Amino acid sequence: MRIPTGIDDAATRRRLLDEFDIEIGGGLGDFAGKVWRIGLMGHGCTADNVTVLLSALRTTKAGWRRTKGRTMEAVIVNQRQVHELLPMCECIDVMAEVLRDLSDGGCILPLRQIMWLKDKVGALGLMPSYWERAGVIGLKAVTFFPANEGTELDSHQGAVLLFDAGRGTLLALIDATAITAIRTAAVSGVATRALAREDASTLAILGAGVQARMHLEAMLLCRSIKRARVFSKTTSQTTAFAKREAARHNLAIEAAETAREAVAGADIICTTTSSNTPVLKGDWVAAGTHVNAVGSSVASARELDGSAVRMSRLFVDRRESALAEAGDFLLARQEGLIGDDHILAEIGEVLTGQAAGRRSDEEITLFKSVGLAVEDLAAAVRIYEKARSGNVGTRLDFGGDRLASD
Repeated sequence: MRIPTGIDDAATRRRLLDEFDIEIGGGLGDFAGKVWRIGLMGHGCTADNVTVLLSALRTTKAGWRRTKGRTMEAVIVNQRQVHELLPMCECIDVMAEVLRDLSDGGCILPLRQIMWLKDKVGALGLMPSYWERAGVIGLKAVTFFPANEGTELDSHQGAVLLFDAGRGTLLALIDATAITAIRTAAVSGVATRALAREDASTLAILGAGVQARMHLEAMLLCRSIKRARVFSKTTSQTTAFAKREAARHNLAIEAAETAREAVAGADIICTTTSSNTPVLKGDWVAAGTHVNAVGSSVASARELDGSAVRMSRLFVDRRESALAEAGDFLLARQEGLIGDDHILAEIGEVLTGQAAGRRSDEEITLFKSVGLAVEDLAAAVRIYEKARSGNVGTRLDFGGDRLASD
């Protein structure tokens, strides 16, 4: 008896794997005997009755994992392994799934908490979230040190903690640097698939760091890009990026001398800088362009000037987060150029059909993301599933058992 491979719901896959050591398409082993004893074998393991099976298994004996003599085992996944387990093409689909659920009310997502160090040389961010469909809780703890850019260290470093929402068990500890790099660009990929013109073929990237590289990869997956231009304030970094990525992707990439030159006539623009002041002006953006603005996630910083925001149809990853953290939007509002109603929809609402996306080939669309904890959580779920099934990562008997004296 086997679990049918047609079951592709994230929550079902993860729960079968974690709670009962059952992989999709794998043999049932002890699971079959357990199902037989509770009188459900005749129903078969179909997608329709998986919920019944899970419920029956849980009530048969709580903590079945422990009856097999196992303590709580967490999986530790490092930065290199995250890149192996979460290819961009998969991550884009995972992000689309969780963003749809977010807009449908299937997630709990408090605003992030940020503790700044003296003189704002660095910060620690705490980002909790809950994803109902997958039955998981997560916490991303990440540091932000902008002076790291151009050094051997990333500006964002940290970890994502993944917990089971049924019993609070720690499932995994996963590198957040790699998750942040991949999922940020993947979310822009989701927005590009939904909002960019179908015939978009010219890409402009402002910035030449990690997010520039990841956004190039994501954009190539979402549209048929024929040529690209890149600009950053450091000429040597721009030139190196263009040469390296052109060879990697077999794509014509030009190192532009100015931001204006880079974006001239572009169909898609990605702003991936750490600038606190505008690097993209509305006067430079052509009709029909789609813009992904990802560099700023604090209320006091912006990559776009007010006119660029005002002239665009604005979509966000989440309204509440944008109203609290999206400097590109907030500073344009402060200048009196727009109001709160300038935010047309969350991208998840476009995906679910609750809101319209692009309406014509001439309008400019803007996707402003500040980065959400549920995105990290969804990425962590996929990484955890693949790490468990592929025996990747380090297993650690972490604890969590109630002591005999308790």
